[in-house]
Amino acid sequence: MALDDYRGKREFKSTPEPVGRARKRTGARPIFVVQLHHASHRHYDFRLQVGGTLKSWAVPKGPSLDPQVKRMAVEVEDHPLDYAGFEGDIPKGNYGGGHVAVFDRGTWTTDLDVEAQLAKGHLRFELHGEKLKGGWHLVRSGKPARQPQWLLFKQDDAWAGSGEADDMLDDVAPAPAEDAKRARRPGTKTKTVRKPPAPTKKRARSANSGKSDWHAEALELPGARRRKLAATPPVPQLAKLVDDPPDGDDWLHELKWDGYRLVCAIRAGKPSLLSRNALDWSERVSEVRDAIELLGLQEAVLDGELVAGQGSREDFNELQQILSGEIQGTLRYVVFDLLHLEGVDLSEVPLLRRKQLLERLLATAPTRLAYSSHGIGNPSDAFKAAVDAGFEGIVSKRIDATVHPGRSDAWRKTKALGSDEFAVVGYTPPKGSRTGIGALLLATPDEQHGWRYVGRVGSGFNDAQLASLGKRLQGKGSTKPSVHVPENDTDLRQARWFPKPAFVVEVFTRGLGGRGLLRQASFKAMRADKTVASLHDSDLGTASDSKTTEARSVAKKPTKSVRKTGKARQAPELSSPGKLLFPDNGISKQSLADYYSAVMDWLLPEIRDRPLSLVRCPSGIGAQCFFQKHATPGFELVSLVPVTESDGGSEDYLAVTDAASAMELVQFNAIEFHPWGSKVADLEHADRLVFDLDPDEAVAWKDVIVAARQLRDFLEQAGLQSFVRTSGGKGLHLVVPLAPAAPWERARAFSQAVAEAAREMDPLRYIATASKQKRKGKIFIDWLRNGRGATSIASFSVRARPGAPVAMPLRWEELGKVASGHAFDIRNVPARLKRLKSHPWEGIEKVRQSLPD
Repeated sequence: MALDDYRGKREFKSTPEPVGRARKRTGARPIFVVQLHHASHRHYDFRLQVGGTLKSWAVPKGPSLDPQVKRMAVEVEDHPLDYAGFEGDIPKGNYGGGHVAVFDRGTWTTDLDVEAQLAKGHLRFELHGEKLKGGWHLVRSGKPARQPQWLLFKQDDAWAGSGEADDMLDDVAPAPAEDAKRARRPGTKTKTVRKPPAPTKKRARSANSGKSDWHAEALELPGARRRKLAATPPVPQLAKLVDDPPDGDDWLHELKWDGYRLVCAIRAGKPSLLSRNALDWSERVSEVRDAIELLGLQEAVLDGELVAGQGSREDFNELQQILSGEIQGTLRYVVFDLLHLEGVDLSEVPLLRRKQLLERLLATAPTRLAYSSHGIGNPSDAFKAAVDAGFEGIVSKRIDATVHPGRSDAWRKTKALGSDEFAVVGYTPPKGSRTGIGALLLATPDEQHGWRYVGRVGSGFNDAQLASLGKRLQGKGSTKPSVHVPENDTDLRQARWFPKPAFVVEVFTRGLGGRGLLRQASFKAMRADKTVASLHDSDLGTASDSKTTEARSVAKKPTKSVRKTGKARQAPELSSPGKLLFPDNGISKQSLADYYSAVMDWLLPEIRDRPLSLVRCPSGIGAQCFFQKHATPGFELVSLVPVTESDGGSEDYLAVTDAASAMELVQFNAIEFHPWGSKVADLEHADRLVFDLDPDEAVAWKDVIVAARQLRDFLEQAGLQSFVRTSGGKGLHLVVPLAPAAPWERARAFSQAVAEAAREMDPLRYIATASKQKRKGKIFIDWLRNGRGATSIASFSVRARPGAPVAMPLRWEELGKVASGHAFDIRNVPARLKRLKSHPWEGIEKVRQSLPD
């Protein structure tokens, strides 16, 4: 194991060092730490987070800022991540006995694959700490030695200089006198005064010519005013979404970068990078912060977008993975506006003049900073070029506009929208001052129901179209739906439904929402050239199909279809199929995908139309895995469910509606599926309860089986039928279907009462609290899974554990034949399912039972 050497060298009863475990810091970028260690030989410990541990080297003389000085770095055992914060005394007689103090810490980045670089023997990386910054190299020496020897040296860049680590010890906790004396190196004197490194020639020779020059140049612009930078965070200007970019030479057009909006405020030379909701991202994007420092500015406000790669739609997933620590990589800050510069307020300066000054400011900026260029005029060409290059669209801005915090018509964004064709199956009447119709009701072919309602479209019509539709449809239809309407809370009380689909329209859409309905649908065109029957096969139609409304659709052709009407959606192509997700068992990502494809008909009813939480393992179960419940950008097939959380805020959760959307989650390295006990259509009522029998290690499996049967009998006394499954871990789950569904508060109270009653009945066997100290020799009846937002593993889901075990539904009569809670795994489940003549829980969907009063 990764930390066996570390643990084997230490007796933790006598050393304060952390025991630790191999893990990753969830949602954080890789860290580095350098510690001054007064052991038998004074040295610096240089540590980089690689995966779930700290890769470590002992550097006797410490890092040097001089690129010509190469320091020996002896590779030692990996350390746990907890060691990054360790300071104090290791008692004499212990391995590494002596004083340890943190010299520097921060994050580190590299553009190349870390493992491949280490294997090759040359690691190129950047440090983003308080003392150590910029590019560095670790090169493995060819000299034979008991421990691998490397050379650590500074890259010749703007952060290089003549400083030594010993020159930067002002804020480092000193060693106790006896350790300092013992650690004193022969022939040297103990330093008592520490000086910071002198500015290097490169850092002193900034690309900018100094505050006075920029101050003077900024003051020459029309509308510029002397003004000290305000203490409050600047409010970013926002753009309005429009269907088409504005024409004329009064507008400039920029790429719409697919990243995160950040405003950078520089005060006294220190940059702070703030998100749109004023959260400080400076530490999260330390390479950008360091690059901005090199501009040499004392006071400024920059506005831009944080991106990865080229900043296109395809790069957004990489951006998220870098920020969460899933992968290594570096980021760029694309700057498109300059609001303040060296004591000069530029908010009243015309945009084009601000951008011209910004371009000069960034002319020789570090590579982590980029200027967002623009074009003037020809908006259609600009839009088409942006979409063809893989970008989301363009942002158009008035060239003479001053700064308007918040949303303004002076900035307009035009985004590439997917469009699709739907059958019109009804309408809603107009409300208020609107005439004609309120909205058209849309449907799409459905194999099970014939036609399925997918939502309405009420925007995008002009007055003439509304009047024409009102005249055509007025008085037609009935109040009874003629198509299948999925369970949802959409208000259709005033809807008028046609006896059969009437005609075809094309609609712009941003995909499906959490209830399986179209998001932000906007009318595009009537499709008189299309018949309702043609929607059963999207490949049918005349050669003129692609030419209809050509002037508007050519530039907005989506790079990927939102949904192919009338056909089952295709699962995304699997990337990195050979990646080992279960390395000890030789189970690859392809094997996992093959398993889920094989059992999809069994799995899908367990997870479909329910908010999901996932366990994702991008680098396999031996590295970082994380539990994800909130939606993140990057998914195209998975639906988003807006959920109001306990703090009153709203977050989007993930939900799948078909096999393709489930497989998209597998493509994103999801291993475990954890559904809510309620459906998207009725989040506030539980239609399933789960009692998790979680035994202590000392409890025999046969006793877990006895406990499951006892709990089944207990529930039967309350009039409730239950179903059993293995958990894929140590225990068993009892699942109780509810129809009608129960409010969450009542479901939780009932579940707690059952667990506590079982404990009172047999206190030597059961416990109803999660305390592991009290659980010894007992079975914890975990009733906490029956609260709003709580989840439990889905039947047929793989677990992110060695052996790839599976949570498997059982018939009660076969429970005694099962060897353990992890008896079923990814390799034996398909064969079991082929042998089954029916589902072990056959009839569960027909059970009608409610909680007792």
